[in-house]
Amino acid sequence: MASGSRCSLKEYVEQHGGKRVLKRILIANNGMAATKAIMSMRQWAFLELGSASELEFVAMASKDDLEANAEFIRLADAFVEVPGGKNTFNYANVNLIVQTAIQQRVDCVWPGWGHASENPKLPIALAEAGIAFLGPTAPVMHALGDKIASTILAQSSKVPCIPWNGDGIFAEIQSDGSIPMEPFKKACLQNYEEALECAKRIGYPVVLKASEGGGGKGIRKANNDQELKSGWEQVAAEVVGSPVFLMQLCTGARHLEVQLMGDEYGQVVSLIGRDCSTQRRFQKIFEEGPPTIASKDDFRKAEQDAQRLAMSVGYRGAGTVEYLYKPESKGFYFLELNPRLQVEHPVTEGITGVNVPALQLQVGMGIRLERVPDIRRFYGLDPTTDSKIDFIEDKYVYPNKHVMAARITAENPDDAFRPTSGRIERVRFQSSPACWGYFSVGASGNIHEFADSQFGHIFASGPTREHARKALQLA
Repeated sequence: MASGSRCSLKEYVEQHGGKRVLKRILIANNGMAATKAIMSMRQWAFLELGSASELEFVAMASKDDLEANAEFIRLADAFVEVPGGKNTFNYANVNLIVQTAIQQRVDCVWPGWGHASENPKLPIALAEAGIAFLGPTAPVMHALGDKIASTILAQSSKVPCIPWNGDGIFAEIQSDGSIPMEPFKKACLQNYEEALECAKRIGYPVVLKASEGGGGKGIRKANNDQELKSGWEQVAAEVVGSPVFLMQLCTGARHLEVQLMGDEYGQVVSLIGRDCSTQRRFQKIFEEGPPTIASKDDFRKAEQDAQRLAMSVGYRGAGTVEYLYKPESKGFYFLELNPRLQVEHPVTEGITGVNVPALQLQVGMGIRLERVPDIRRFYGLDPTTDSKIDFIEDKYVYPNKHVMAARITAENPDDAFRPTSGRIERVRFQSSPACWGYFSVGASGNIHEFADSQFGHIFASGPTREHARKALQLA
């Protein structure tokens, strides 16, 4: 769009070869996710279309979030009050989300992360109601969202995988996006005895995981038979009914991620990636990018493997392939594919210049990745043209800066940093040209008992990792 000019959302979609206009958006989330989505997409509308009012945002707001003075409710154009309490009554309730979407006559639903974002029932129900879902299709979400199925598909696509109980099991994705039940069951541990047999084969230390776990739940490390037995009981109790698998623990490994975005035409772009190795209780607390521990060539190979995996299943929307990386051997090992946007995506935005929630929206409107202005700029191309891009072979413009992020959470250091709730007396944040942040509540808000413990995210950038680190420290 020329400087100072304006165009409607409909005109933009037509100009960029899209198929549908998605103007009214239901934000089926709360907290940080809802705040960031509205901020990012509204910013895109203003900068690209010339008017932030080209998009309309409807928020779901629980009684708890209303009383907590949550920021996302203030940012939305309208909100619908939903039941309070745990998320099964509100943001994770598929029936409620669909009913709200229908009643509010929205064009699409943005799921964010957590809650119902990885529930295949949501895109199915929305499709039946004629409402777009800004995420992957249900069958692909089911297959790749399951840690066992995704690892089978990864090793079937020749993506390197860490030794686990499913070594040597291969499968092709079926027409409905799932994998055959026989190889899937073969890769599931049925009892402690099977876990013990596998642990002896691949060697301790090992990690037990529930495939439906996440956020630090359903995962236990074991150094011996006794720890494995107690770990099995704990994992089974934390994520009841979930299939369980076992993998070798990579000591000294780094946690590296590749940020992907796929469109409905079979294209998948890699927006470089992040290093999320600094964690506590299996929860990320610092993120940075681009990864510096791996060489550019080695990381590019990991990106291409991730892209091919996503392309092989017709992946659409935002997704993240997570790897374990062993610096001494320079080996990448597939960990999982998260079929959703992740909280640390602003790191990617900072190094690529791509507005990721806005990219989700444009993909949802049927615009090819190569027609999206942000993507063309990322590849150093004229954003007003429509030349083809080979996202596997063509090289993007490598970033000339580094971004580091720190999560701001409500935790009690005297209770092993467990999540806590309460009133926020003040938020003291030293912004600077090299550092910015956003928060889901302000000084007059609360962190209620059902809220995620993270209520802020701070990002610092600089020409080098050291410059970014110092800018973050000063904040």
